[in-house]
Amino acid sequence: METQIQNKSNTLQEPMTPDVIESILQDQRARRAITTESHYWFFHLYFSQYVKYPTAEFQKEMFAITEDEKTKIAIIVAFRGSAKSTIMTMSYPLWSILGKQQKKCVVILSQTQQQAKTHMSNIKRELEGNDLLRSDLGPFKEESDEWGSYSLVIPKFNARLIAASSEQSIRGLRHGAYRPDLIICDDVEDLNSVKTNESRDKTYSWLTGDVIPLGDLNTKIILVGNLLHEDSLLMRLKKGFINKNPDVIFKEYPLINKEEVILWPGKYPNLEAIETEKRLNGDDKAWQREYMLKIIADEDQIVKPEWLQFYDEIPTDSRDYMYSVMGVDLAISEKAHADFTAIVVGHVFGRREDMKVYIQRFPFNKRIDFPTIIDTIKDMSQTSGLFGRRCKVMVEEVAFQLSTIQMLQKMGVDVEGFKVGGQDKRARLDSITYLIKTGKVLFPRDGVEDLRKQLVYFGVEKYDDLVDAFTIVLHSTIKKDPLPLQFFDREKYGL
Repeated sequence: METQIQNKSNTLQEPMTPDVIESILQDQRARRAITTESHYWFFHLYFSQYVKYPTAEFQKEMFAITEDEKTKIAIIVAFRGSAKSTIMTMSYPLWSILGKQQKKCVVILSQTQQQAKTHMSNIKRELEGNDLLRSDLGPFKEESDEWGSYSLVIPKFNARLIAASSEQSIRGLRHGAYRPDLIICDDVEDLNSVKTNESRDKTYSWLTGDVIPLGDLNTKIILVGNLLHEDSLLMRLKKGFINKNPDVIFKEYPLINKEEVILWPGKYPNLEAIETEKRLNGDDKAWQREYMLKIIADEDQIVKPEWLQFYDEIPTDSRDYMYSVMGVDLAISEKAHADFTAIVVGHVFGRREDMKVYIQRFPFNKRIDFPTIIDTIKDMSQTSGLFGRRCKVMVEEVAFQLSTIQMLQKMGVDVEGFKVGGQDKRARLDSITYLIKTGKVLFPRDGVEDLRKQLVYFGVEKYDDLVDAFTIVLHSTIKKDPLPLQFFDREKYGL
């Protein structure tokens, strides 16, 4: 029997016959042997009540990820109801301790303490109420700890399982001499926490500054969640790690993949079953986000990310070069919550319908004092033009900025005031979106990340100074060389 079981534990894709499963359920020694080796069979034997449909291939892949000790960081994005949390956040922590990996300090992290409590309660309920699990692998006991987190100790394995939240201080978290050797982050973001760049930066800093340093060289980190924003934590990790580190994997499991294949045919055998689930869900935006894993913008989004078009190099032929223009949005306070002084440079090639505006990499966006502002504008006006020409400077003509314009003119800077004409920021941006969508404006592939975020998430991001400077560049350009009326046909371009 044990030889048969060992062979089966090494081939997870091959289902056991009912007779073999029944014999294992009656044989504790055999049961321990196979469940120690295989998380897949640990789950299917001890948590069979959760197996209501045939296990899908993508779920088998998730089990394989937990068993692969070469993988150091795994990022799992899967549709709602895919059992990702059941597998990764309830079953895997237990198997990692009770199975062959022999983890000693397992940490489950959530966004809130209530979520952490729920995760621990689910695990505790299984440990207390699952007679088969308790008889094979118990006993277990609950303990409090100095971090105020929820904790369970498994004395038989000298291991501790801890659930905590991003709201708590987790520095120094450990079990005796053991630092965390498995860290699972489950839904550490929500729609509110990804709305602003400041909040997204905070979550990313928490992961890189607090969570990852908790571990050691052999620590495995699993992140489970959904794609809520183009710049969310999981998207940042995807862009930062994918195809760059063989120890890090990113797996994305929508209910229907790009090849239009249903990933869980055991639960959803056909498109009719999918449509039934979709009707029950009600909200199409939630369906696209939670089931299809599509990042859905707010209804009032002005600039959509797919509109942005990019260049690799600015043209080197001076014959089509017209001029360069610098948009300046001034701020003179250096206080922590003050606006930034923003400077965006655009290089204009061609005229009218042939016009292209190439946005220069690395726009200026800092809090600086007034004398430094003046020096920065003067220096950039001399160095930002192409083919030996100076850059035209456009400064918003309001309040104290009039004196700035006058001072720069006395210093020999080619500067003019830009009059907003009674339009608010949103209206100014909205009125030039057709230039973005029609490819009249081209962005470098890197070096303008903050500008891109502010454009795409205008009205949500805390700061919009770069957007102001950007709109000054484009409004100045079309005022100098108006486009034919056809380019203003918003209906034609779907605006």
